[in-house]
Amino acid sequence: MIGIIGAMDEEVEILLKEIELERKENKAMMEFNCGTLWGQKAVVVRSGIGKVNAAVCAQILVDDFNADYIINVGIAGGIGENINPGDIVIADNLVQHDMDTAAFGDKLGQIPRLDTFDFKCSTELVEKAQAACKKHLASKSFLGRIVTGDQFVADLTKIKWLKDEFDALACEMEGGSIAQVCYLNNVPFVVIRSISDNANTGAHMDYEKFKYIAVNNSVNILRGMLENM
Repeated sequence: MIGIIGAMDEEVEILLKEIELERKENKAMMEFNCGTLWGQKAVVVRSGIGKVNAAVCAQILVDDFNADYIINVGIAGGIGENINPGDIVIADNLVQHDMDTAAFGDKLGQIPRLDTFDFKCSTELVEKAQAACKKHLASKSFLGRIVTGDQFVADLTKIKWLKDEFDALACEMEGGSIAQVCYLNNVPFVVIRSISDNANTGAHMDYEKFKYIAVNNSVNILRGMLENM
């Protein structure tokens, strides 16, 4: 069973049209759509925005739907200088940039008393995502760190700080908490993000135009991944 999480309706709407739906279940004000997607048993769900919503969603997928893999797709802001709107960032690891217990001697982003600093994505899923990008994606794709926090980051100073402090390629609001849940439950996962803007370069794309591009990119990558699993 593959759990697929998007934070917003726009990020899952085409997937919900593609899935051969068997049943729906509502939990924690989320609708879990169960069925077959491109030959794989899957559950597609909109989690809502933010780390708590995403973490609750991921844990339900683990506990109630016995997810063997979790894939998070959605939109993110670009940080890397060569990353432009419409490009894809595949995370190989994630850090929660708003975790700060430096007063106790911890590194910024370190979750206290946890035995890892970053949450590493499944090598298998990363490779499948990269292969799908090469085959199905007209835009560029990048592999590296995505950072997560309960903040919509639009300030250039903050963006540069995320680059300098964490060497991040993109920032968003859900992936790091999904990654933590998967780490704690030993469930393989990957986070894939379509880039909407890059404050470092001043690159922006009209949201209505980008939404169409992002959704189709996600659909094509997921299709390529699931067909090869």
